Amino acid sequence: MAVLFTVTLSACSEHGKESGESMGGVDNNNADRWYTESMVSQGKPLYQANCAQCHGGFGQGNPDWRKPADDGRYLPPPLNGTGHAWHHSLDQLRGVIKYGRGPDVPSDMPAWGEKLSDEEINAVMAWFQSRWPDEIYQAWSRPKH
Repeated sequence: MAVLFTVTLSACSEHGKESGESMGGVDNNNADRWYTESMVSQGKPLYQANCAQCHGGFGQGNPDWRKPADDGRYLPPPLNGTGHAWHHSLDQLRGVIKYGRGPDVPSDMPAWGEKLSDEEINAVMAWFQSRWPDEIYQAWSRPKH
């Protein structure tokens, strides 16, 4: 069941529309989310200019992101809700973007804190979280014990 769910989400994530229409269960009206539509709009070009070359234009990540490379480092994961980004808090996601590195695995994630402001980093996170299906966003936003 979990494999089918992941495959379904992966298939939906690559073919979604950028216009704000619902795609594969993604709630693009963002009524119950922490960010605004203007943040998503600001984040899209920032993501495309700074993140897409590694994480993919739709946040789909590298197909081999789960397998370590020969040097033990991991390739860029999906940010569209099909990877593990939704397991991390906003502060953890913000820290990874700002300071680089992975929170729990070795990676080549560069630090963007000298290029992107805190506001721009928040906008990038808003854009990729806007691609998360409601089920993933709700699981992420539940209080952690």
